[in-house]
Amino acid sequence: MLSRQISAFALVGALAALAHYGALIGLVEAAGWRPVPATLVGYLAGGLVSYVLNRRHTFASDRPHQEAGWRFGVVAGVGFCLTWALMHLFVDRLAAPYLPAQIATTLVVMAWSFLANKLWTFGPAPP
Repeated sequence: MLSRQISAFALVGALAALAHYGALIGLVEAAGWRPVPATLVGYLAGGLVSYVLNRRHTFASDRPHQEAGWRFGVVAGVGFCLTWALMHLFVDRLAAPYLPAQIATTLVVMAWSFLANKLWTFGPAPP
């Protein structure tokens, strides 16, 4: 079960990353945005994809949307803050190129999101 969940999470993550990185690169390269605000917009786009697909396919949750939705929002909010902090550190403070910085940030936030969503957001509801 866990290996199936990790595989599904990775596939959903790839689709969410397409939305995230598409927005990030488009806003930086085409619209001239700075990388940190652009990645936060991308994070929101990826988050929408992630909620819908993870709820249904990764965790097969029957937790009601009213409960799972706000829990997902809390987990995503922490991920949003982690994304901002890490990208600010890497890009603004350490002058790292934004795409490698985003890849490192994605790995950290992905680990956080999987564990928090598995154990809390989409975990079994108490009886």
